[in-house]
Amino acid sequence: MFLSLIRISVFIALIAGLSFAAVYLADNGGTVRLIIANTEFNPGPAQLMIMVALALAAIWLFFRLLGLVFATIRFVTGDETAISRYFNRNRERKGFEALSQGLIALASGDARAAYKASARAEKLLGRPELTDLITAQAAERAGETARATASYKRLLGHPETRFAAVRGLLSQRLTAGDDDQALKLAEKAAEMRPASGEVQDILLHLQARRRDWAGARATLKRKFAANLLPREVYWRRDAVLSLGEAKALAMEDKVDPGHDLAIAANKQVPDLAPAAIAAAQAWIARGRPKNAGKALNVAWTRSPHPELAAAFAGLVTDETPEARLKRMAVLFKGTEEHPETRMAQAELLMAAGDFPEARRMLLPLTEGETEARVMTLMAALERAMGADEGIVRGWLAKAITAPRGKQWVCGACERVSAEWHPACPHCHAIDTLAWTQAKGSPEALPGANLTLPLLIGSSDES
Repeated sequence: MFLSLIRISVFIALIAGLSFAAVYLADNGGTVRLIIANTEFNPGPAQLMIMVALALAAIWLFFRLLGLVFATIRFVTGDETAISRYFNRNRERKGFEALSQGLIALASGDARAAYKASARAEKLLGRPELTDLITAQAAERAGETARATASYKRLLGHPETRFAAVRGLLSQRLTAGDDDQALKLAEKAAEMRPASGEVQDILLHLQARRRDWAGARATLKRKFAANLLPREVYWRRDAVLSLGEAKALAMEDKVDPGHDLAIAANKQVPDLAPAAIAAAQAWIARGRPKNAGKALNVAWTRSPHPELAAAFAGLVTDETPEARLKRMAVLFKGTEEHPETRMAQAELLMAAGDFPEARRMLLPLTEGETEARVMTLMAALERAMGADEGIVRGWLAKAITAPRGKQWVCGACERVSAEWHPACPHCHAIDTLAWTQAKGSPEALPGANLTLPLLIGSSDES
């Protein structure tokens, strides 16, 4: 810019000088007289034009030489030139080749080669935000945790790699079993990338491990807002987490908010037995037994469960076995042939002393593959009817080897839980416990209240 300013100034001065010369010639009759070293020259018009042309050529040559001097100075002081651009492009090409080799080595599991390529790429490119990422992942593959951590921490200083750094540190904390730090990092990562389904899932998993149901609900809501969950899935999982939060509030003596959550969860998922039972307990606490019975009835109609029968039986405590049998007929209406209905009715009939009718209810269930609960009921029935002890022991022996029947089984890890939980107590996956047949697992036989829930309940009350 400075050279251009000089050129413009000289050009204006030259124009002004020529204009002045033209005016001077016009005023003096068009003649020029030059005196150089006491020698007088009187050039004619042609000679004058040649002199002016030579003067202009000298000025042009001066500026060209001046431009060459400035260009040389820029080249020496490091300004970009064609030569420097060539060397820069060559260095950049070699740097990205080394970066590519590092990525290939990393994918191949060759940590040493990845280190070497990463160091060469950093030297050529001068971009640690790219090479540190390869170095960190190579260090993780090689088991060099400290080196990987140092690389990730350097990446935190670059906005474009900050999320990758937090994600890498989170993975390290998860591997080390440091749930507290992992939770903080997961919250930070979820804040940085709300649309990252993987990070949201990790955060949900950690919150489930800590039984932070309120936090898990908030995370689930953000995941739904980011279009990472179908509406039906969100609706059900929110209800499941609400049950966990309701239980936590009850432990903190915050009864009313917990009841509100339980009732809302039952409305969202009417066929979930734990939700119906929790809602029924909330309605009973508020003095509305009809609402409690309706919640249990709806759940039983959609999916009969022994806990629902026990909860429905417990709605009225001061009644005779005959009155209870009559009252619970409302619950069983429409599901008379379901195995759960038959077993529940058999227990009620046994409590009422109608053993022949109880046998009629149970006999169809003893055909084919029979579960342990049926065998246990038959043993209790035979003993109540005064059968030989050998017959009773025979039914009990069959109960030992018979399938356990439906239990709370996690669909993720296939482990069995004695009770329902919002998240699997083994793998902490949310909403994976289902009332189904376990695949060859002998563990976690349901408690006695699920084996003979109505008989035992009747006995306790008497």
